[in-house]
This record gives sequence, structure tokens and C-alpha cells, in this order.
Amino acid sequence: MPFLKKVKLTHWIFIAMILGVALGYFLPSVALEMERFGKIFLRLIKSLVAPLIFSTLVIGIAGHSSLKQVGRMGLKSIIYFEVVTTLALFIGLAAINFTQAGVGVSVQARDKDKAKSIELMSQKKEQKDHLVEAFPENIAKSIVENQVLQIVIFSLIFAMGLGMVTNETHKETMLDFCNSLAEVMFKFTDIVMHLAPLAVFGAIASTVAKSGIDIMFSLLKLVGTLYGALIVFVICVLYPIALYFKVPIRRFIEHVSEPFTIALGTASSEAALPKVLENMQKLGVSKKVAAFVIPTGYSFNLDGTTLYLSLASVFVAQMSGINLSLGQQISMCLILMLTSKGVAGVRGASYVILVSTVGSLGLDPEKASVILAIDALMDMARTSVNVLGNCLASVVIAKSEGEFFEE
Repeated sequence: MPFLKKVKLTHWIFIAMILGVALGYFLPSVALEMERFGKIFLRLIKSLVAPLIFSTLVIGIAGHSSLKQVGRMGLKSIIYFEVVTTLALFIGLAAINFTQAGVGVSVQARDKDKAKSIELMSQKKEQKDHLVEAFPENIAKSIVENQVLQIVIFSLIFAMGLGMVTNETHKETMLDFCNSLAEVMFKFTDIVMHLAPLAVFGAIASTVAKSGIDIMFSLLKLVGTLYGALIVFVICVLYPIALYFKVPIRRFIEHVSEPFTIALGTASSEAALPKVLENMQKLGVSKKVAAFVIPTGYSFNLDGTTLYLSLASVFVAQMSGINLSLGQQISMCLILMLTSKGVAGVRGASYVILVSTVGSLGLDPEKASVILAIDALMDMARTSVNVLGNCLASVVIAKSEGEFFEE
């Protein structure tokens, strides 16, 4: 039907979200079966992330860039990421101290939330050196485990090596291969994205069916605090940055709306990554900047997640009846600045970081399991802001490098 072809993917995703909420509320048993659609979509997305990052980064660096420019982009990116995520941490602290959402809350964690908490904590590995873990020991293992930062570093070194190859025939052969691979993977992305509304429908329906509404009313203040803090962050931090760097706001919103809604519906940054790479290049960000900044930002520029972690940590303290001093809250922020780096772009990963932070403050980690009842609702918001922040970062770095092309 011609009418259906004119409806944008973003609109289909919003329709799917509404239908998913309705199905999850009225027919929870059926809604739980719909979860497999979301899982299938995420599996397909994960299968294309590594070849897409590899091909686009190799083309960008080996085909056009100098090693000096790569180093400059890396330094600018790290400084930008640290400044913005630190602001997010302190906005989260200010918000929870203002609303006092945890004061007087005496909700008991449900058995299924306690079980999920134990399951997530059992997946927690020993404390590792984040710097060492950033480097791959086996690229096949990095791909299997979906370690985005390791894939980026391997691709970066590979591209540098290719750029140093003196035999032009060999160099052009590899560049042609990567160009062909990138083109095919973007077409692969277009095919997979047709499943996005169905995946969002399944993810939302199963989430509503699992969470229920009994405990949500008791924790509604926490949800409202997070959403309000994220809105303040976007308006008071991201928007001024966009104005300062003269980002074309209207066109930026048009290109970011699709990956934003995918992240909102699936609560997974990875699900939106292929569309972020594609749409930011359409907006005008050069291929090399998009391929370098965006995947790196998935480990270092998690604005929504860092804001959530500072807010949720203080919430658990308030719920426990413990009043953290300003000094304790600042030291907590310093811990989060380190531990929040490298958080996987999938559901549940930030909960492990939250429990670790709460434990370091001398609080009972089990108290945090109460949050799991509404974590999916909060995960949608923080993940979509992560994606929005990384889209903006790519434009900012591109503009600073003279690598942003309006048309």
C-alpha cells in the first residue's frame, strides 16, 4: 500500500511501542512470547557491528588520514568525553539530592528481582585493568564477545599498518575490499532495520508483562527524577554544545531520531549503532571521524548511564536511611568516572556497576535489587541519551577537524 510506504521507520517504532505496552498490560502471557523478536533483532545487529566498524575505520584512516590526525582526534575525543560525562554525573547527584526520591521508601524487593540480581552479580568478573582490557589479545574472541573498543583498536592499528604499505597495488586491493564490505554491511543494516518495529514491540511487551505495575507507583519518584535529570542534561549541556559548535539543529534531529527511537525501544545502544554510523555520515560527518568517534564513545561517552549511576547510588543510600556527605558523594563520582567506562551497551550491565559502587560506600548491595523492578523503564531513557550524546560528539569532533560537510 502506498500509504504504508510513506510512514517513516521512527513512526513505526512509536506505534510498536504503544502496541507493546497494551499487549504487555492486557495479555502478559502472550507478551512474554514476543520477547524472542527483540532477541532475534539484537543477534542480527551484533553480527554486523564488527565488520561495519572494521571496514569504515580502515577506509577512513588508511584511505585519507595521517597518523597525526588520528592522534589529534583521539585526544580531542577523550577530553570531550570526560568533560561531558563528568557534567552528567553531577547533574544526577544534584537531581537526587533535590527530589530526595529515596527518603521514606520502604519497598521490599520481589523474589524474582532478587533472583535476577544474583544472576547479574554472578556474571561479574574480577576487577580488571580497563587500560589493559581495551587492547585485543585475539580479534576473533573480541568479535565473539562483542568488545567494541577492542575491535576499534584492532581496526585502528590495522588501518595504520595498511597506510604504511608502500606497494600501491596491495594497498588499493585491501581498500577496495573494505569499501565493498562497508557498502554491503550498510545494505545489510537496511534489511535488518525492517525488523526494528517488531523487535521494539516484542521488547516493550515483554518488559511490561514482567515488571507489573504494583511496585512502580512506589518508585515513580525515582523514575521521574531520572527522566527530569536527563532532560535537564540535554537542555543545559548537549544543546549549548550544539549551539557553540554551530551544529545544524533541525537536520541533526532529523538524522538522530531514528537511532534514538531504536535505542529507546530496545534499551540497547548496540541496536542503534549501525544506524548511528550511517545517519551521521548522511548528516555530513566524514567516514573516518564517524567510524572512530562513535564506537569509541560507546565505551567512554555514556552520558545517560553515568548520570543514572550517580543518581541511583544516592537513591539506595537514601532508601537505607544513610545521609551521604558532600565529600562521600564526590568520592563516589570519582569511582564512577572510572568504573562506568567500558560498560557494555546491553541491558543489565550498568546494574553490576551500581552494585559495585554501592558496596564501596559500605551500603547493602541487596538494597539495589529493588531498582530492578523499574530498571527497564529507566534503561530506555539512559540508553537513548547515550546514543544522542555520541551522535553529537561525532559532529563536534568532525567540525573541530574540518571534516563536517553540510552537503
